[in-house]
Amino acid sequence: MTVPSGRRERKKAATRQKIAGTALRLFLERGYDAVGIREVAAEADVAVTTLFSHFASKEALVFEQDEDFKQRLTQAVTGRAPHEPLIPALRREIQALVRHCTADSAAPIWRMIDESPALRRYEESMRLRHAETLATAIAADPELSQTATASRTIARFVIDAYSLAREAADPEAAVDEIFRMIEAAWEVTCPSRRA
Repeated sequence: MTVPSGRRERKKAATRQKIAGTALRLFLERGYDAVGIREVAAEADVAVTTLFSHFASKEALVFEQDEDFKQRLTQAVTGRAPHEPLIPALRREIQALVRHCTADSAAPIWRMIDESPALRRYEESMRLRHAETLATAIAADPELSQTATASRTIARFVIDAYSLAREAADPEAAVDEIFRMIEAAWEVTCPSRRA
């Protein structure tokens, strides 16, 4: 996560982290559906309005790093070196995210998500938002010169690669296999590479 620079931003970030950490602890201890927003706010020692100023919904408490994930994907496109190929940059970022989400400490969180229809729906909508953000970044890069359809398709493939690899028995091998297919699809859509 990006480190806030000013005192006010650091305090806001600390409050956000405290709320999310408290919520996650309560959800894991007692079950997602058994814990209400008021309980989270009381346990975190904040007002309910403060909680909602940091998180739009109860589901968002579980996906506290949603914004960071979105920024990292965009940065993989916009922050790569001049003339650096896109797909390897995206592969590195997805590989890092998969490693983070498949760590032993993440297993109870994913079990909780898998057991909750509300959390599964939220995660699916989050993936679609990330795919749209990534597609916009790809389409805006003049070096890539892709159609909106090609940009959206590759972005969806990349986001799905994350989900599929996270659920695979061997996540690292799954990322490699999936990105070979994504690279092949990208090659087909790049007019400059077909000459």
